[in-house]
Amino acid sequence: MTIRTLILAAALLASGDAGAHEPRKGPNGGTLVDAGALHVELVAAGSEVKVFVSDAADAPLPADGFKGTALLLLGGKPARIPLSASGPFLSGTLASPSEGPVKGAVQLTGPDGKTSQAKFD
Repeated sequence: MTIRTLILAAALLASGDAGAHEPRKGPNGGTLVDAGALHVELVAAGSEVKVFVSDAADAPLPADGFKGTALLLLGGKPARIPLSASGPFLSGTLASPSEGPVKGAVQLTGPDGKTSQAKFD
């Protein structure tokens, strides 16, 4: 093994999760991030926050069986929003209307009992 190969291997190991994607625009107009084996899209519109869950191949997953909480920073103040299944997404009610990208995190528990966390900066 050459020194060049060792340096390349060390750089790849040090880079962390090289397969992770950066936050990006989701198919529903929100911000889409990785959350372990899941992808989570957060959409805030009016007094409602919607969370869409998909698998690693971006195939939508049914919301049934998922439970969650959105911990968001709204107007400079933290808000804890319980999420429940509502058709193809999880939904919660905001205390005051919000539009566009929001900062915070979404904690999910899947039908299999596994937990995931998505961070939105």
